[in-house]
Amino acid sequence: MDIFDRIKKDEGGPLGQYRKKAHGYFMFPKLEGPIQPYMTFQGQQMLAWTFNNYLGLANHPEVRDADAKAAAKWGLAYPMGARMMSGHTSLHEQLERELADFEKKEDAFLFNFGYQGMISTIDALLNRRDVVVYDSEAHACIMDGLRLHMGQRIVYPHNNLEKCEHALERATRLTGESGGGILLITEGVYGMTGALGFLDQIVSLKKKYNFRILIDDAHGFGVMGENGRGTSEHFGVMDEVDLYFGAFAKTMAGIGGFFSGPADIINYLRYNLRSQIYAKSLPMAMVEGLLKRLDMVRNRPELREQLWTVTRALQDGLRKRGFDIGAAQACVTPVFLKGELAEATNILIDLREHYKIFCSVVVYPVVPKGVIMYRLIPTAMHNLEHVEYTLNAFEEIHRKLDAGAYKGQEIQNKAII
Repeated sequence: MDIFDRIKKDEGGPLGQYRKKAHGYFMFPKLEGPIQPYMTFQGQQMLAWTFNNYLGLANHPEVRDADAKAAAKWGLAYPMGARMMSGHTSLHEQLERELADFEKKEDAFLFNFGYQGMISTIDALLNRRDVVVYDSEAHACIMDGLRLHMGQRIVYPHNNLEKCEHALERATRLTGESGGGILLITEGVYGMTGALGFLDQIVSLKKKYNFRILIDDAHGFGVMGENGRGTSEHFGVMDEVDLYFGAFAKTMAGIGGFFSGPADIINYLRYNLRSQIYAKSLPMAMVEGLLKRLDMVRNRPELREQLWTVTRALQDGLRKRGFDIGAAQACVTPVFLKGELAEATNILIDLREHYKIFCSVVVYPVVPKGVIMYRLIPTAMHNLEHVEYTLNAFEEIHRKLDAGAYKGQEIQNKAII
C-alpha cells in the first residue's frame, strides 16, 4: 500500500482522528497576549493554569529586559553552526560552568533542545552489551531514546521499589553474561501527575547492585529542594545521582537543557551526542537570557516561596474538598474525575465558556477508561484569589458531573478557527 494512502485510511492516528472537531479548541488552542495569569482565548479572558512557567520568569520584567538587550546585541542567528564546528562561545562555557556549580557537579553540557538531548545521551551512553532499567511512566523523550538502544531494556511498574529491585537483579545477571553495565533512568518529577520519583530509595539500592543513575528532572530543576537544585536536592541525594538532566523550558522559561555529572563523562558526551554534533548551537541571545534566569533561580527565593504558597493552597484545597489529586507532591496538580470522553470535553467547555478557566484535559489512553484528568499548573504569577476561585469552580463542576449534566454527544464541535 502507498504510504500516503495508508495514512489517509488511518484517519490521522489516535489523536488526529478528532482533528476536525477538536482543532483550535481542544487541540492546538491559541492563547494570546502577554504570558500572565489571565490570557485571551477566542476573544475571552481566561484564568490560565496551563503553563510550566513555574517561577513566572517568562514575562518577568527583568528577564524580558535581559532577553531584549541580548537579542539587540547578538541577533538570533549568532553563533552559526554546531558547537563542535563553529557554534562554540565563551558564554556557552560560562553557562555550563554555572550550571555545574549550581548542581554541585564537575561539569555540564548544554543542549539546543532538551528532548533531543535526552534521546542522544541515552544513545551515546549505552552499547549493545549494556542493560537499561527504567520506570514505566518515563517521558516520551526517554522512550524514544530507549528505542535506539540495541541491548536489553527492562521496565518496572511506576515507582514500585520491589519491582525495580527485581529489574536490577535481572539486569545484574544479564550483564554478568554480556560484560556490560547497567543504567537506571527515572524522573525526578513526573510531569503529568506531579508525583516524585523515589530517588532516595533507588539510591539505597546502590549498596546491593552496581549501576548508574540518570534522572530527568525537567519539572524539578529550579523549584524542588531548598535552593531549587532539583529533586535530588529535595531527597538529599545529589552526590549519589550520576547524571542530572535539567530542562530550560519549564522553570527557566526558555529553550534547551543540560546534563551535569563527572567531567570525563560530560566530555565524552560533548564529542558523541549526535543531536548536538549535527545541529545548530543554542543562539547567543538565549544563552545570555538563560544566565539571567539562572541568576534569578539562585538569588530570588521569594519567587519559589510564592510558587509553593500557591501550590500548597491549591492542592490542600482540592484534597479538603474531596478531590483525588493522586500522588502529587510537586507543582503539577492533576484532578481525577470519573466520566467518559463526552463528559470530559463538555466539562472543559464549561470551564472555558462559563468559568473562564483554561487548563488541560487528559483522557484514555493516557489514563484508564472512565477516568478524566484535568491538569492544573500553579506558578509564582498566581495568587490565593486565583486559587479560591478555581476551587469553587471545580466544586460546582463536580456537583454537575454527579448530577449527569455533562452527558451528551462524544465531542461537541467548539472549534472556532
